[in-house]
Amino acid sequence: MSIKLIQEGKPLDFRQRLKLAAQLSWPAIMAQLSSIIMQYIDASMVGRLGADDSASIGLMSSSLWLFWGVCSAATAGFSVQVAHRVGAADYASARKIVAQGLSASFLFGMAVALIGLAIARPLPHWLGGSEAVCGNATLYFAVFVGALPLLTLNYLGSGVLRAAGNMKVPGGLNVMMCALDVVFNLFLIFPTREVDWLGFSFTIPGAGLGVLGAALGTVSAEVVTVALILWYLLTRQEHIALRGREVSYRPTRPVIRNAVKVAAPMTLEHAVFAAAQIMITIIVAPLGIMAIAANAFAVTAESLCYMPGFGIGDAATTLTGQSYGAGRPRLAKQFAYITVGMGMAIMTVMGIILYIAAPAVMALMSPVEEICALGAEALRIEAWAEPMYAASIVAYGAMVGVGDTILPAIMNFGSIWLVRIPLAAFLAPTMGLAGVWAAMCAELCFRGLIFLWRLRGGYWLRKGLHTAPLA
Repeated sequence: MSIKLIQEGKPLDFRQRLKLAAQLSWPAIMAQLSSIIMQYIDASMVGRLGADDSASIGLMSSSLWLFWGVCSAATAGFSVQVAHRVGAADYASARKIVAQGLSASFLFGMAVALIGLAIARPLPHWLGGSEAVCGNATLYFAVFVGALPLLTLNYLGSGVLRAAGNMKVPGGLNVMMCALDVVFNLFLIFPTREVDWLGFSFTIPGAGLGVLGAALGTVSAEVVTVALILWYLLTRQEHIALRGREVSYRPTRPVIRNAVKVAAPMTLEHAVFAAAQIMITIIVAPLGIMAIAANAFAVTAESLCYMPGFGIGDAATTLTGQSYGAGRPRLAKQFAYITVGMGMAIMTVMGIILYIAAPAVMALMSPVEEICALGAEALRIEAWAEPMYAASIVAYGAMVGVGDTILPAIMNFGSIWLVRIPLAAFLAPTMGLAGVWAAMCAELCFRGLIFLWRLRGGYWLRKGLHTAPLA
């Protein structure tokens, strides 16, 4: 089943739409899962170093999500435009958008990186971290934000390839990144050591950098991945490869205006949303180092459930974006319904698995019994919210595909600030970490309901991005 059927204006029955949605979703799901497995690897390896090192990473997780999310959202304005142009078979304009997106995204990543490096030292103290964790927390954060210009190009390259209907290359490269992360971490986190395996004894060299090694290992894997993604995008991707074609990398007003229209609400949403996550960290911090570490590990563990939803959401963005660009809004709505249903079904199953396997999953993350017990309790609370969380994730992806981002962004950050934060602050003093996660569960169910309500109304299709061919 080819995505070109959308561009060619051919009719697609339900079975064809379902098959096309599945074909685009699975590579995207694998890409998302590989990134989560990479986080599992980091958390598991660092967890073996002790509670203080685990807490130093957990303390900075929400802040890193803020910076990553802002950079990722900033690139969405270009990938949505590419999806529309590809859907309309206007490949010349698509190439111009790609070229301008590369230069604009790199400059944006540089600006965000400089801001992050400027606050890297005081940030752990602002978040309520103890002296035992602040030093490593600063190092961990500084390495990641320093690599943001390249990571932003990774976001753009992956987003543009998905917008063009190519899920396999970014998916495969992200799986490769996961494998590289294991290799780099193995040599950077731990010191040189003797290992016995299947009766053989051998020496594994290591730098013994601990938390700093975990950051350097992951960033190294990301650098290799972004180089390959950009090489493929610039030289191999059908219709939009730039090699051999004269295009200007200088941003122009129409492209930047449309990019800002899509990305500005998403960027603000990510900033406000991540600020809320930081607020959750502040609420959790007084509960102690064990609670901080358990919360961070549980967030990582729970992501195994919701990342399939984000993968399907990426597919929804491509399908609705190309359908909208091809002038087929009814098809865009049909794809939205199909992908939301798929997401809810898969994440329901994942939620059941998470509930059953919560203690075993936490045991993989940390050898500390108290951390495992707190984290397992949190995960079993959260498992109940997975179906409605899927509805919000995939519906949001479908709306982004047509360029409708303002109201969905307000719905996302309004829900977390008006429901989750007040409820968590109220429950944490009496229920501890379980109260924080009960608040999260309630808020995610509420968010899913309001996204389903808006999806059904169809008004989002009338709020899409309207573009004209580029000169």
